[in-house]
Amino acid sequence: MRLALIFLLAALSAFSQAVPDLLKDFAGRPALGVEDFQRLALAANPTLKEAEALVKASAARARQAGLYPNPIIGYQGEQIRGGLFDGGEQGGFVQQTFPLGGKLALRRNVYQQQRRADEIGVAEQRYRIAGDVEQSFYAALAAQQALDVRKRLLSLAGEAVDTAHKLANVGQADAPDVLQAEVEAEQAQIDYITAERTFLANFYSLAAVAANPDLPVSPLKGDLAHPPAIDVDRVVDQIVRESPLVKRAEQEIVRAQADLKSASRESVPDLEIHAGLQQNFEPINLNPRIAVGLQGFVTAGIDLPIFNRNQGNIAAAQAERERAQAELARVRLLVRQQAELTLQSYLAAHAEAERYKTHLIPRADRAYQLYLAKYEQMASAYPQVLITQRTSFQLQLAYVNALEAEWTNAILLRNYSLGSSLAAVK
Repeated sequence: MRLALIFLLAALSAFSQAVPDLLKDFAGRPALGVEDFQRLALAANPTLKEAEALVKASAARARQAGLYPNPIIGYQGEQIRGGLFDGGEQGGFVQQTFPLGGKLALRRNVYQQQRRADEIGVAEQRYRIAGDVEQSFYAALAAQQALDVRKRLLSLAGEAVDTAHKLANVGQADAPDVLQAEVEAEQAQIDYITAERTFLANFYSLAAVAANPDLPVSPLKGDLAHPPAIDVDRVVDQIVRESPLVKRAEQEIVRAQADLKSASRESVPDLEIHAGLQQNFEPINLNPRIAVGLQGFVTAGIDLPIFNRNQGNIAAAQAERERAQAELARVRLLVRQQAELTLQSYLAAHAEAERYKTHLIPRADRAYQLYLAKYEQMASAYPQVLITQRTSFQLQLAYVNALEAEWTNAILLRNYSLGSSLAAVK
């Protein structure tokens, strides 16, 4: 008996050791909402700047493709040494290429269509950022709520240890009851520290997605208990119809058709004009005092599309159009597949959360209250109270996890299943 008492006192001493407080400055900071992180991400996320830079590059290429070739100016001389008549022709010329068949406009249109595809890419990246930030925020918010549950459980576990010792002192609890309370308390400490680490990891991940990795750890404010409603009957078709991935694939077909049209027109020859003025020093009628004088010249010509009719580039453009059409079909199937999987995950999480909220947690809380009342009336053993108490908290944690899953899938559905906002932009 004496040995058991010494063991219990040692266990109590071990429990009384302070739990490390990893969030000691946490509560004093202003609470942040999802809108705060969205604002930070849209202002500083580098992938959005990458996507916008692609639009600028395509616009610049469109401008360049529509420019006329530069003229050539130069010197032209013939019979410079003069020959028998001490003559010679010297002057300058201007040479200009005139693209025909509307080729410049067609070349420019190819890059204009690419610019429209890149603009859709910017919208796509905004959805990716918004989805990533929301998912990370509600994951961190769920971790914060789980931390609150663990903190309450830790406090109750400490109270249970004190109660068990008091009951043991008056002979109403045995050594196994006290040991069980001690074990529960030690496990609560471990779980609380793990919950602190989990919250910190989620917050740092959220800060990175928001492009502010040095943001101090702060409380989060949000309504985890009320995920957004989803129109389950229409959401999949809406995603397939309106997804930026699909819209960009559709625009790639338009770009490929513009490229094919441009390639087909490239066989139209350009007009080359070569013109100028020159001084002819050849004497007239063998009179050395009178020269022919100033005279002009001009030549014009076009290429003959006999051997090279741009047939290779035309065939390549046709193949690219076929590839773009097949890519659109692939993207539609992929988007539908992901949306269907996400929808089913959302429905499963929603049903699970509702079950925890309306059935399991109320019953577990009621069972705990009944066992506690019986224990106070000496009609129940204290370990049974601890078991029902632990069950109640485990169900609350499972409820938080279900809500997080429901939020995650709802966010994916609202953002066309787009995420990975820090992946390289293509």
